[in-house]
This record gives sequence, C-alpha cells and structure tokens, in this order.
Amino acid sequence: MGESSGSVFIVDDDSSVRDALTVVFDLEGFTARAFANGDDFLEAIGTDAPDCVLLDVHMPGRSGLDVLKAIDLSTFAAPVFVISGQGDIPMAVSAIKLGAVDFIEKPFDAETVVGRVRQAMEAMRRADAKPRDAHHFPGAELLTPRERDVLREITAGASNKEAGRRLGISPRTIEVHRARIMEKLGARNAADLVRIVLTAGTGEHG
Repeated sequence: MGESSGSVFIVDDDSSVRDALTVVFDLEGFTARAFANGDDFLEAIGTDAPDCVLLDVHMPGRSGLDVLKAIDLSTFAAPVFVISGQGDIPMAVSAIKLGAVDFIEKPFDAETVVGRVRQAMEAMRRADAKPRDAHHFPGAELLTPRERDVLREITAGASNKEAGRRLGISPRTIEVHRARIMEKLGARNAADLVRIVLTAGTGEHG
C-alpha cells in the first residue's frame, strides 16, 4: 500500500460517524484512529501526535470546545476541524476562535472531508516550509500561527475566497479570522491592517 498519507484522529460520540470516517480514511491511505469521547482523545495525544484531528463540537460530557481549551493549540501542530450540526454553527465559530482550522457541517460527504483534510495538511506543510514571521509588527505576538497565515494572505491582497483556497479553509472561516486579527491589532479595516504590517516591515512609522 505504500507510505501512509498521515494519521487522522476522529473524535465523535456517534459510532456511525466514527465508523464511516475511519473506513474512508483507511481506504484513502491514512491511518485513522477513532475516539468516542474527548477524554480518551486527550489521553492518546499525550503519547501519539496525529497529523489532523476531526472533532465533534457537540458531545455529552466534555464538548469539542472543552477539548480545544484543554489542548495548547499554539504548540499543537496538527490542524483541527470541528464537526458541527446545523444548530451548532455558533459553537463552530467559537471553536475557530479557540484555534480550530475550520468546521465541517453535518450531514457531510466523506470524500469531501478527505479532500479538505488533505488540503489543510498540505497548507500546513507549505506554511512550515517558509518562515512565518516575515513581518515583525506591533501585536504580532498576539496572533495564533493560523491568524498569521491568514494575515499574510490578506496583506498580499487575497480575497476571502482566494485566501481560503490557499489555506484549505472556507471563506466564512477566513472572515472569522480576519475579524479576530483586526480586533487584536486595533485595525479599523483591511487597509488599516495592511498599513500596520507593511509600515512595520519597512521600518517606517506614522
């Protein structure tokens, strides 16, 4: 079968979702491990680092948001996707603010999920291959690595759709990140953002 495409951890209390995703990822050449609750998953990542995580936001006991709070996403290298039902969109947005890469809405097509996971892992590899901190600007340390990636796309003139395609996430998620970045850096609009970053980058102020 050749080399594994990477390991994917699936955390969902619904056994049919776990089984379906495990089968699809295994068939696509990934190593899939499934967990019925957040505690088992958190215990596993203490000794085994996945390449990607699919995390249900709505679970009995420890929710997906609780799990995200328990992981230090500033040092956790794997992209985390949250799986949400229609009514869980506000929770999914909260998850992105906590550091999740994107959300996948139920009902979903398993093949599409595999494609998005591949895309996110590829974007992560590309980001790791180049220095993240090309710009040192006031407030840079407040941003998560993913927010810096989004900021780099915005300041390069990419639209939400283009930035999403390059980073392997949805335009709506780019919008959430953009709002968070502007809030953290005190920017009023996109032009303001570009000014903050580029002025610091050229050493000009004012």
